[in-house]
Amino acid sequence: MQQFDTAALSLEEKASLLSGGDFWSTQPLDRAGVRAVVLTDGPHGIRRQKAGADHLGFHASEPATCFPPAVAVGSSWDAELAARIGEAVGREARAHGVDVVLGPGVNIKRSPLCGRNFEYYSEDPLVSGALGAAFVRGLQSQGVAASVKHFAANNQETDRMRISADVDERTLREIYLAAFERVVTEARPAIVMAAYNRINGVPAAESRRLLTEVLREEWGFEGLVVSDWGGVGDRVAALAAGLDLQMPGPDAVHDAAVVRAVRAGGLDEALVDASARRVAALAGRAATPDAESAVPAAEHHALACEAAADCVVLLKNDKYTLPLAEGVRLAVIGEFAARPQFQGGGSSLVAATRVDAPLEAIRALGHPVTYAPGFTTDGTGDPEALREEAARAACGVEVAVVFVGLRGDTEGSDREHLDLPADQVAVVRAVAAIAPRTVVVLSTGGVVSLEGWHDDVDAIMAGWLLGQAGGAALADVLTGAVNPSGRLAESIPLRLEDNPSYLTFPGEAGHVRYGEGVMVGYRHYETVGRAVRYPFGHGLSYTTFETEELTVDVTDDDTATVRVRVSNTGERAGKHVVQVYVATSAGRVRRPVRELRAFTKISLAPGESRTVELPLERRAFAYYDVEACRWTVAPGEYTIQIGESAARVVAEQKITLAGDAAATALTLDSAIGDWFAHPVAGPLLQEALMAGATEEQRRQAEADSDLMEMVASIPARQYLHFPGVPVTTDDLTEILEATR
Repeated sequence: MQQFDTAALSLEEKASLLSGGDFWSTQPLDRAGVRAVVLTDGPHGIRRQKAGADHLGFHASEPATCFPPAVAVGSSWDAELAARIGEAVGREARAHGVDVVLGPGVNIKRSPLCGRNFEYYSEDPLVSGALGAAFVRGLQSQGVAASVKHFAANNQETDRMRISADVDERTLREIYLAAFERVVTEARPAIVMAAYNRINGVPAAESRRLLTEVLREEWGFEGLVVSDWGGVGDRVAALAAGLDLQMPGPDAVHDAAVVRAVRAGGLDEALVDASARRVAALAGRAATPDAESAVPAAEHHALACEAAADCVVLLKNDKYTLPLAEGVRLAVIGEFAARPQFQGGGSSLVAATRVDAPLEAIRALGHPVTYAPGFTTDGTGDPEALREEAARAACGVEVAVVFVGLRGDTEGSDREHLDLPADQVAVVRAVAAIAPRTVVVLSTGGVVSLEGWHDDVDAIMAGWLLGQAGGAALADVLTGAVNPSGRLAESIPLRLEDNPSYLTFPGEAGHVRYGEGVMVGYRHYETVGRAVRYPFGHGLSYTTFETEELTVDVTDDDTATVRVRVSNTGERAGKHVVQVYVATSAGRVRRPVRELRAFTKISLAPGESRTVELPLERRAFAYYDVEACRWTVAPGEYTIQIGESAARVVAEQKITLAGDAAATALTLDSAIGDWFAHPVAGPLLQEALMAGATEEQRRQAEADSDLMEMVASIPARQYLHFPGVPVTTDDLTEILEATR
């Protein structure tokens, strides 16, 4: 597309392009050839509203396929699957006349209580970034623009439009920006959506450092930055920071404020021009919506079913309770079996084209089934009578399958605890006391506590929110038609109090302090040795896998290649997730005991073996150095670990990396210990201090490690004032010159 000519437009016309034309469309400018662009919600399905508009799912939307939400896709650990879902969502977007899909969401699951966790992939930035990037590539392959969100540190719903996420720079870079960075640099999304919240006191929509310095100047983002709906307070400040498009609109007040600011000299008109060009470029994308095409509903439902089955995590399977044997007498209990909870509420609510219920799907497979609701999903009814009915249904069967879940994961509010509803827990325990074998299937938008009933049951399956085909997918996994291959993308703690954010979530007095730093999720649990019920990366299978022949080749000063042979040693075909962790204490910062640095999912037939090769690039070994404002690979030893989960390492190999040769830049305010550690300055300073010293004095200084430790933290300019120090400011300045 040719460069959009803003010179022919008035300032008022340019400003009008920078706020929406209505709730879901941008402002057209016919005389300049700029059409309206249609945006809609839809990380896991299109929410196209044609009559009545809102951003919380109150008004009806057009029918569309509801694919598994991100909470489920995260547990698939399958980038190819995420890309296929993105492609399908893109096809449906074009059929509905949609230009922009507002997704994916790649925010980190800092606390399991976040009410929007069902829209996010993981507590780990690599899983979130890899799956988010794959979704964007798939979606944009159909000519539809992706809008990755919510940038950034948007990890709670409580006071979400005012709260300040107070987070240090290293934590921000390593945890909360990392997934966005991967999506932006690898998948090139057309749009980035600014978050509602503040970051260290500055609204995300008004943060020049975030939207311009980091996003554009460091990461090379060339697309458009849009606000979350209603997320702009000061339009002029937001525009100056790098926010191009304010939604929804029209907003004559903010448009006029932009015009006034330019004419008063408070805002550079070049910024208005640049944002107007980005809006015009979005409108001029080559692939336009194709509202004449029909949605391939049956094909997409089949994909939704395949995807849902790939996301199920088998947490527990004692006595080989699963898969269900053919013809086994079953009791299916729980209203969620008949009326499934398959998606969350709010802006991502999809009007599904059809919904598969687990109860009917199990019956369709030929199993004799006795059903009892056990409880009601809205909390009404007589809990005792319903529980007694469930207990009667469990009599005389071989296996009872109990479907439990939460009554409404939704945007806009956070959970207060991790517990399942008490009436559901009572039903689980009552059934488990009677049935010979009991299986529990969880339908939740995030982790829940398994305590108080975990040991009473024989098998537990995390079914998450699986989209419209989740019922059939669960039936396939329960019966063994599909081998479970999901792995936890977030840890399941024993207690909420064990979570590293427990004392600070959701904050107070307008601030939430990210005091746990980089120790989020499994990084915390494994580093402090805190037991969890099920660790990040955990997931069982109906077959068995063996990992062997791990080799790690160092390919440069800061890169390596991992090779490992995986064999399916069981009797069923299955998928296995290869998880590569890196452990190190190298560097000047506290590192987690291990961090996920690569993964892939492979499919193996019974008896089949395959050698998997995974590269570990520089960032796999790096930490963010806040003093140098850069990513640093410290010289030293690194242990490459293959884990069945973050808690269980099955193979490891140590390597040594040369790392970054460049030393930290010194100043007169650097600690004297840093001066001594510097490869150039250290020997020069040592020689200056020892000038004129006797051999005995030299030996004594070298042996006095306690003295060295005591003075190591003193700034160099202050060290000079200690009695007996034979070095001047001029001497240090001369040494500094030698380091440059």
